[in-house]
Amino acid sequence: MAVAIWNGSARQNWHRLCKRSKRSHYLVPPVSLQQQTATVLTKADPIGAAIAALPSPIDFLPADAAALFVPSNTNDDWSASVGKRVLDLMVAIPAVLLFAPLFLIIAALIVIDSKGPVLFRQQRTGACGRTFDILKFRSMHVTEDGADVKQAVAGDPRTTRLGAFLRRYSLDELPQLLNVVNGDMSLVGPRPHAKAHDAYYGENIADYVHRFAVKPGMTGWAQIHGHRGPTPTLAVMQARIDHDVWYVKNASFVLDFKILLKTPFAIISPRNAF
Repeated sequence: MAVAIWNGSARQNWHRLCKRSKRSHYLVPPVSLQQQTATVLTKADPIGAAIAALPSPIDFLPADAAALFVPSNTNDDWSASVGKRVLDLMVAIPAVLLFAPLFLIIAALIVIDSKGPVLFRQQRTGACGRTFDILKFRSMHVTEDGADVKQAVAGDPRTTRLGAFLRRYSLDELPQLLNVVNGDMSLVGPRPHAKAHDAYYGENIADYVHRFAVKPGMTGWAQIHGHRGPTPTLAVMQARIDHDVWYVKNASFVLDFKILLKTPFAIISPRNAF
């Protein structure tokens, strides 16, 4: 069973985001999350799904549920708006055309540098729990995508010679412009992690699930504040998630524009990019 949790104020936006996700149930958190009993509502959802009210989304969800809910005070109008999608396309499409020669150069260098595909595909979790294949220029000798995905660290032997340079300046992420054009990602949003990491951190960080309320991004509030690279401890990941959740709560055109302007400076002054 796939489950999405609704915030009443974000109802219409969740319809737009999730109407094609084939979810069987939608859960609605009550006004107070301090209540101790769950109340099942009989009113049918407009898109044909059952509706339930839960006092504690984390505690009452089944283990296999894709628990997606919007934190309070979310600026849901922008995160699911046509305007955000238009901004994504207005930037991403010209960027793909502009960087096309660079794409070809990087692709050729990857072929010369090491054996393997030019592009690396890995499953990630997007808005509403949808799974998509993220695109990157291959920067490692391995192409891990399963239950055990190890994070890259400084001096990682899996990283190719060219890959170390690409990762340091985030050039390996450029193919994600195609993910943005395709609608799986946005220019700005929480950075998507490997599904194996979603499972681990989702069990150990209560707020982790909030990041799935919006599309994942190529850059985000966390990244321009230096939260990138490996997360060796839960505390390090918690700091990143705190920034992601803050973004979800405050997403707006002005904030996205600010993040886009600051991203190049974060890239040329890389920290923890391995």
